[in-house]
Amino acid sequence: TLVGGDSNLRDRQSADSPHGVPLAPTTLFQMVFTGAKLLWPAFLELMVQGAQGILFRSDDTRAQILEGFRPEELGDRTGTFTTGLQSQLKSGAKVAIFATGPKHAGENLTDLLSRRREELDPPIHMSDGSSSNTPKPGSPAVIPADCMVHGRRYFVKIFDSFPEHCRYVLEAFGLVYAYEAQAKADGLSPCERLTFHQLQSRPVLDQLNQKMRSDLDECRVEENSPLGKAYLYLLKRWHGLTVFLRVPGAPLDNNELERQLKKAVLHRKNALFYRSDRGALVGDLYMSLIKTCELNGVNAFDYLNQLQAHAADLAAKPAQWLPWNYTENLPEARAS
Repeated sequence: TLVGGDSNLRDRQSADSPHGVPLAPTTLFQMVFTGAKLLWPAFLELMVQGAQGILFRSDDTRAQILEGFRPEELGDRTGTFTTGLQSQLKSGAKVAIFATGPKHAGENLTDLLSRRREELDPPIHMSDGSSSNTPKPGSPAVIPADCMVHGRRYFVKIFDSFPEHCRYVLEAFGLVYAYEAQAKADGLSPCERLTFHQLQSRPVLDQLNQKMRSDLDECRVEENSPLGKAYLYLLKRWHGLTVFLRVPGAPLDNNELERQLKKAVLHRKNALFYRSDRGALVGDLYMSLIKTCELNGVNAFDYLNQLQAHAADLAAKPAQWLPWNYTENLPEARAS
């Protein structure tokens, strides 16, 4: 929208291009909403496909809906969140899903897993280990894995107060990540990576575990001190932090999901809030489709345009119009 300035320039831009025409927010939303209705089958199919994944990631960031509905079963809960869910499929494709509302990540993950086929093995679930990220009772079983970076942050914060102890922990984590980088550089398969970490990373982490326990047991570190609390954070989550030493393909951290949530954070910075649940759902739909395209190396602009251009085909067979296979179903691809 042009405000002030040369009226002749404004008139020329308005006449030559629609980008020079001021549009009311309601008009803009109606245009976006019209497109969202055409894209809806792809969004639903993303959730169906994502529910069948072998690896899930989840976390929340804050959000605001001015006129949002709050279910009675959530009680006095006042917060509103944008949940980021990421699913890695057996094929290697990745699905990004955003869900904005009063539910926590664990509740949204439970809703997603309700679409999962019963015969599938339990997937890995990577999170920061908080109860709000945990699937709720009755949900299909998962293999919980905790984020190593969240544990590392505690020692970075208190490094100046306990440099010797913190340096030991950070160097141990650094070795593990160096081995992970080597495994990626060598192109190891999930099973080969597991064996490699068992040989290289397990002795490092076993020694770290033993040191933290002995420091606490022999009172070299006070449990209620910042260092003691950082130790206890790791020790209480040790089983989840070391899943990558027992399960092929388990990640070390939740960094990929943290990067995904930046899209919601940027939207919040620019738009501040949603007016209604419908607006939040439209935002979630577009962010989910766009981020899924990014995760799979697909041009999101082309993808969204092709879905709208072939809306009837999309509605009839949505599984054929996902970011990783839609080009195979374009008319020109079929003709060849």
